This record gives sequence, structure tokens and C-alpha cells, in this order.
Amino acid sequence: MPTTLPFADHLDGLREALIAFTRYADRAGLRAGVPTCPEWDVRALIAHQGMVHRWAAGLLTGQATEPDDLERQGRSSLDPVEWLRDGAVNLAGALTRAPETVAAPVFLKDAPAPRAFWARRQCHETTIHAVDAMAAAFGSAPDPGATWIGTDLALDGIDELLCGFLPRSKSTLRSPVPVTFAVRPSEGDRAWLVRVTEEPAVTAVHARDDASLDTADVQVTGSAVDLYLRLWNRAPVAADDGLELWREQSRVVW
Repeated sequence: MPTTLPFADHLDGLREALIAFTRYADRAGLRAGVPTCPEWDVRALIAHQGMVHRWAAGLLTGQATEPDDLERQGRSSLDPVEWLRDGAVNLAGALTRAPETVAAPVFLKDAPAPRAFWARRQCHETTIHAVDAMAAAFGSAPDPGATWIGTDLALDGIDELLCGFLPRSKSTLRSPVPVTFAVRPSEGDRAWLVRVTEEPAVTAVHARDDASLDTADVQVTGSAVDLYLRLWNRAPVAADDGLELWREQSRVVW
């Protein structure tokens, strides 16, 4: 399946997220806790993200390294922020040099071709974890409007999460009583209907003004950036927003 943003925009998103990540990680300090990932401090956050960059680059070049080994490198680095930056630069180079027909593993539902997949995945991986670094600097999940994230990138990220991650067999979002979520950002022309049962979620794409969405159990509305971060559990919790089940069970795991 094609992505909703071109390859060049995903590379730009990766670079912008790296700039934000390093800025806020420096501001927070390596020992600061990460409110949006309570099990991590900033050093662990950097080690994870730098590992993923190097692991993805290795998959694209056929020189993959064990993730645990890479993460240990990050945790022991004398300059973790520079280590993070080096890995992102290497990843951007691997993506740029890879032919459009490169063969590499992918892991999401209905994934695009590997080069496009990894550009998109690492754009959003780095963006979300840069928000984690921002939360560490601020001491709490940031207001979506305070971030650098643009509308088009947010819409693309919503689509990747709802259509790529949630339908996987290892997705943790489940409910013994069926419930439907209509995700309707205020920008763009798309909306998503997510049906949650005891089986993996099923997502369907609709026009944003499709009246059939009105019957969904939960209406998830707001700006694209707000929904992007709320659905990734990276925004301040809004009372009575109907997303209690989502926050409790929607966790992306490897």
C-alpha cells in the first residue's frame, strides 16, 4: 500500500524530529525521567532510538546487528546525544542510497515497499520519541500545539498507526465488548473507523464527512497533531474523551 506522504517528506520529518530530539534531550539531561515512557530516563530513551536507527539502516544494507548489542552501545556511550545523531545520519544515508526496489524486511499490516516503509516508520518513530524527549524537558506530556509537528505528517502518522500497527496479531488493543472508534481529524479528507473486539482491531478508511461514522461508539475529534499524539498516548489526558480503553490497552510492542 502507498504511504500518504512522499519519501522526501518522510526524510524531512526524520531530520526535523532529530533536531527536536537532541535539543530537548540536552535540555532535560541524561538522568531526567521520561513522563510519557515512565520506565526510561533520557539516556535509555536515546539508547533505544539510536538502536532502532542503526538496526533499520542495517536491514536496508543487509548488515543488521543484534538490537540488544546496539542498545548497550547507546547506554554506555560517552556522548549519547552525539551517538544518536550519528545513527540518524547513517540511517538517512542508507535510505537515500537504497534503490526503490531494495529488499528488506517490513512488519506492519499492508506495508508499503521496504524503502518507503522504513522512511515512513523511522520518521514517525523518531517524531514520537522526540516528543518523549520534549516531555522529559517539560516534566509532562506537551501540549500538541507546542510541538513542531505539521498537519500532513500527523495525518500520515495516524494512518500508519491505525492501518499498520493496530491490525497486527500482536496488537494489545482488545475488548470483550465490541467498541468502535471514529477518528476524525479536523483537517484533511480522511477519517478512520476502528472496530475493537477480542480479535485484532479492524480499521477502515472513510471520507471525513461520511455520515456512517456518526454511529461509532466513540468520536475521536480534534486537530491532526492532537489526534496523532493522543492516539500514541503522548498528549495530556483529556477527561471524558472516551479513550480510557485506548490508553489502557493500546501499546505498541516489537
